[in-house]
Amino acid sequence: MTEQIKKILSDSKAARWTALLIVAFTMFAGYYLADVMSPLEQMLEEQLHWSASDYGWYTGAYGWFNVFLFFLIFGGIILDKMGVRFTGLMSAAVMVLGAGIKYWAISSHSLDGQNWTIIWTFPAQVWMAAFGYAIFGVGVEVAGITVSKIIVKWFTGHELALAMGLQLAIARLGTALALSTSVPIARAFGHVSSPVLICLLMLCIGLLSFFVYTFNDKRLDKSIADAKLDTGKADESDEEFKIKDIGFIIKNKGWWYISILCALFYSAVFPFLKYATALMINKFGVPENLAGSIPGLLPFGTILLTPVFGNMIDKKGKGASIMIFGSILIIFVHLLFAVPLLNHWSVAIVLMLILGIGFSLVPSAMWPSVPKIIPEKQLGSAYALIFYVQNIVALMFVPALIGWVLDKYCIVGTTLVEGKEVANYNYTLPMMLFMLFGVLGLIFAFLLKAEDKKKGYGLELPNIKK
Repeated sequence: MTEQIKKILSDSKAARWTALLIVAFTMFAGYYLADVMSPLEQMLEEQLHWSASDYGWYTGAYGWFNVFLFFLIFGGIILDKMGVRFTGLMSAAVMVLGAGIKYWAISSHSLDGQNWTIIWTFPAQVWMAAFGYAIFGVGVEVAGITVSKIIVKWFTGHELALAMGLQLAIARLGTALALSTSVPIARAFGHVSSPVLICLLMLCIGLLSFFVYTFNDKRLDKSIADAKLDTGKADESDEEFKIKDIGFIIKNKGWWYISILCALFYSAVFPFLKYATALMINKFGVPENLAGSIPGLLPFGTILLTPVFGNMIDKKGKGASIMIFGSILIIFVHLLFAVPLLNHWSVAIVLMLILGIGFSLVPSAMWPSVPKIIPEKQLGSAYALIFYVQNIVALMFVPALIGWVLDKYCIVGTTLVEGKEVANYNYTLPMMLFMLFGVLGLIFAFLLKAEDKKKGYGLELPNIKK
């Protein structure tokens, strides 16, 4: 066994961390585009005359194809069948395609003045931007599960949680830069589409980055094959994935608990970020050009904290307990955001920093827990199904729900911005909804810990094998 470990490329720290950094850049570019429009809601209303419902519909489009056409599940099956190299390049190319359509939609005048009715009626520009965003959503979600499987492939028995934490940190640097730079870029170039063009160029570089990774992955596979040939041993990862394996995944109670916890947790964070810039303007009186900087603190905080917590989990364990504590922090933050009297900008900064701690704790423990519950040959499909549930709830239903609630119940007046009337909103009700998602997430975190105690998955144990 010692001889086998020495011959595997992933035993080299330099090799496995180099592989991680290469694929992490692709996810960095993807996360940048995913949130680049979040601070631009008011500019979309000013320049393109979008309403909150238009914006909510566009934002919820991220999960259309993943949810209704099951593209994400197909992506997981393709990943388990075809491997990380094919699936990674495919998903990166799809991200570029979706970003290109989205950029054309909001930069072109070809669709001006048109409304399209596809079950519901929205401006043609909104429909086309949503279509591009939905295509991009397929690419970035499949890329996400591919990168997760890549990390498990390279880091099992090593710094698994730290590696996943660093990958999340690098990806969320893209979110942080999107939240803090998109408005200044749009103002500097004079149009809301300018930050999207920058994202498109970054995604092209990300596609090239993943192509470079494929050479490292080939070397890893060869080293594993050579080691098994020397020892004459094989393991369960040699078994081919079969479609019926999906049945084993969805019959696993622990998998359901972690899937629902994931969906509820991200429902309290990702849709919140979509509206956080407008919250800063409407409730806390932050100037528009600075409003995106405060939500930007959240991903910046996770850049530092997620690897720290991941390293702690690798060495000390307690993953299930950490998910419980992180859920409690989410509830606390949204409860205070909902209090009308707490409206000073300094309060917003403090709450965002606390939210950043919770946003670091839960994923640091959650994603490395999946390989403890699900065998490696089924991991692509298991992650895909988790992301599928997340897409339905957190990335499609909740953003549209919040947009509808704001338009229906939360308009409290209008403000004149550059000669145009822009709606003002009271965000108390949306914050209470986000808090409710946190409460439900806490319940499932407790259920997951109880299931771990019953089945002995080892969620409370360290990841590094001595």
